[in-house]
Amino acid sequence: MTIVFCLLLASGITGLATGLFFRVWALVLVSPAIALLAAIVLQSSNFGFWTGIPVVVGCLMVGQLAYLAGAFHLQRGELSMQDDADGEPGKHSQRRIGDQNE
Repeated sequence: MTIVFCLLLASGITGLATGLFFRVWALVLVSPAIALLAAIVLQSSNFGFWTGIPVVVGCLMVGQLAYLAGAFHLQRGELSMQDDADGEPGKHSQRRIGDQNE
């Protein structure tokens, strides 16, 4: 059981680090690496095929949820519904864009 928790923790840390430093396309490389590493560790720890599948799927889910948490953490100041509601631009918005299109 300790191996399962260590794998989940490692995939969560990997997903969080990926979310903080890379774009979503990095998951194309990170997710198969997590699955392969988890499968190798589980196989070497004498887990069966059918008991290893939920663990690998759980590792992938934890990794991707951690990626989302890291990505949302970077964007936390820019995601505001109030910017749309009050009509004022946010930090990165510009005023009078319509004047430039004429």
